[in-house]
Amino acid sequence: MNFLQNRLAEREQAGTLRTLFVPTGLIDFASNDYLGFARQLACAGVGKGGVGSTGSRLISGNSPEAESLEQFLATFHEAEAGLLFNSGYDANVGLLASLGQANDFYISDSLIHASMIDGIRLSYAQKLKFKHNNLTDLKQKTAFASNSQAGKGNIFIVIESVYSMDGDIAPLQEILDLATETGAYLIIDEAHATGILGRQGEGFVQALGLAYHANILARVHTFGKAVGTHGAVVLGSEVLRNYLINFARSFVYTTALPTHSLHAIREAYLLFGSSFFEQARQNLATNIAHYQRLASLLPYPILASETAIQGIIIGDNALAKKTQRHLQEAGIYAKAILSPTVPQGTERLRICLHSYNTTAEIEQLLETIQKTRTF
Repeated sequence: MNFLQNRLAEREQAGTLRTLFVPTGLIDFASNDYLGFARQLACAGVGKGGVGSTGSRLISGNSPEAESLEQFLATFHEAEAGLLFNSGYDANVGLLASLGQANDFYISDSLIHASMIDGIRLSYAQKLKFKHNNLTDLKQKTAFASNSQAGKGNIFIVIESVYSMDGDIAPLQEILDLATETGAYLIIDEAHATGILGRQGEGFVQALGLAYHANILARVHTFGKAVGTHGAVVLGSEVLRNYLINFARSFVYTTALPTHSLHAIREAYLLFGSSFFEQARQNLATNIAHYQRLASLLPYPILASETAIQGIIIGDNALAKKTQRHLQEAGIYAKAILSPTVPQGTERLRICLHSYNTTAEIEQLLETIQKTRTF
């Protein structure tokens, strides 16, 4: 086992060793429960349908509740069909690993989530990256792919609508225009837009009125962020759904979500458009504005976003970890994000704002960060 310990020791020496932490009793600036749905739905689905689904959807784990929920989600998100997965990671890996064939190209934004990177790696497709949100570089990469495969395969452009580390938003309309011009298909992860963007939290695609665009092949909506539950759905055509049922290994070879999880997802979605939802979004917007006013006074560069995800660039692994530790000592939990998860020199505190954070908590957070620099 020395080879395992040696790799761990290398990480520890580099200051990048990951460990588990239980943030009991701390003020939350780290979780993805942006609207407080996880708190609101604490008992949703409990006792409904048992604790296990007993098998994969293709053997014994399918149910009327699963198929009804998929149709409900497809209708809500203005899609022809949907297919449930056990997590956003499973959805992205299953979708991307199964789609890309030898004559195809994946062209992905350089900051896409690890699950999308892994799915692309597992596929047979050729792979290109474009600079984050850079339309000029994307156009060049798309032209290269078009010339290379000369109509033999497909081009898939892979993006997130809201990026998980910077909280910034993709230039979706411009990317879709480019995809349309070149005949490429767009695959969009809406994980951090679900519940946050759109009139009723439908996501960025629907906020722009693009749900039925022919060049959008698939959208992935996950339930572990603002929805406050667990799982994910891949939305697209009925043909795509049938394809994934046959070829997505993370769907075929896993035990299905239990029925109580299906009920919890539906109950969470029924909160969209409710008075609780409207108040939560208003509170979140107020907190974002208050945070950004105060954060602009910090002696660090800030990544200001109109979403719940904010960033404070510390620029050093050791100082980022030290700042996180001092925050914990002050009763606050905000996560330090280290290289290589983010590029070296952009190590940061990732601040997740919530509807339930108070102005006093936000002020305490930023005052503690300010003081940490002088320790």
